[in-house]
Amino acid sequence: ESKRVTQLTGQLRNKQQQAEILMQSISDGIIVIDTEGKISLLNPAAAKMMGWAVDEAMGIDVNLVVKLLQEDGKELAPEQDPFKQILRTGQQNNSVVQLIERGGIGDHHIVSLVVSPILTPKGSELLGAIAVFRDVSAARQEEHRRADFISTASHEMRTPVAAIEGYLALALNDRVAKIDQKAREYLIKAHESTQHLGKLFQDLLTSAKAEDGRLVNHPVVVEMGTYLRQITDGLRFAAEKKGLLMDFTIGTGDGENKVTSGKVITPLYYTHIDPDRMREVITNLFDNAVKYTESGKIVIGLTGDKDVVQFFIRDTGNGIPADDIPHLFQKFYRVDNSTTRTIGGTGLGLFICRKIVEIYHGRIWVESTPGKGSTFYINIPRLSNQKATQLQTAEKQVVIG
Repeated sequence: ESKRVTQLTGQLRNKQQQAEILMQSISDGIIVIDTEGKISLLNPAAAKMMGWAVDEAMGIDVNLVVKLLQEDGKELAPEQDPFKQILRTGQQNNSVVQLIERGGIGDHHIVSLVVSPILTPKGSELLGAIAVFRDVSAARQEEHRRADFISTASHEMRTPVAAIEGYLALALNDRVAKIDQKAREYLIKAHESTQHLGKLFQDLLTSAKAEDGRLVNHPVVVEMGTYLRQITDGLRFAAEKKGLLMDFTIGTGDGENKVTSGKVITPLYYTHIDPDRMREVITNLFDNAVKYTESGKIVIGLTGDKDVVQFFIRDTGNGIPADDIPHLFQKFYRVDNSTTRTIGGTGLGLFICRKIVEIYHGRIWVESTPGKGSTFYINIPRLSNQKATQLQTAEKQVVIG
């Protein structure tokens, strides 16, 4: 029996040594915290990134050791703190943040941070969390250089392309030029191709700005019911021109509609967004719905609860294959089928939509059934009536000042 205990002790010691060797050799930073947010384990790579000694950081509150900012250098709001978030929700979270070395005297690292819960074997109780840091500073710098090149090239190319498009439009104007029918057909095709090229350059420029945070953004308080109704009225003609029905609907997710004297009072859904930017998103999704729907109906809808405003664009088109859905909002990704090959596109529209929605801490996704259509959903944080009134008052004071 004594021999067996000795063997087990040796095996445990070997496993512990193996775990320690593994932790020491991993180049990614690893930190383990308990349910109080105190560091119970970290490897040398994490300690080096943060400018702390391993022994010195043990047992200290993780927020005193790990100083994080948003990737662009702005302060993290309390609800954005990945460690507080996981201890509050128990849900894994991923983010790209700026890690500041101790005392702020060293380099600031751009890191990809994944914080995962540590649960009991049955998953019923949270024991703590494990965070994995990967330094992506060099990759981010390369991305910025690439985005700068795309941005500069796109900006420079837009001017000559716009000039060509303008001259082609003049040539197609009967009051300016006289051309035969055959030449007109060629010029029409050239004009359409030039318009497509101009759209490509504009999308490239917008996507580059979206990636490095240079998109112009002027958020104001917007009541989404009125806002979406106005947009729907403006888009209706494009759907009806193709023979599609168009509808706008408001419904609630929390039973907010109230009946007074026989009339239904619709709740006010306030958000804090740039109306021009969000119009780009809605118009892009609507244009896609029209392009890929041969018959049936397009619905723009609005709903929500006390925390979230949700609006959606639903079509009765061909739908999207399940394998394509996870990649749909990636840059340059297009579903490859006979329909998309005959309909032009840059593969940037949905990527830009996602980037704009994320500016407002929102979420965009799609649910689709091949042959039955698709529904694109957007969730945006909702403002209470009181908060909306406060912001509107502040906005008026800025305008007056």
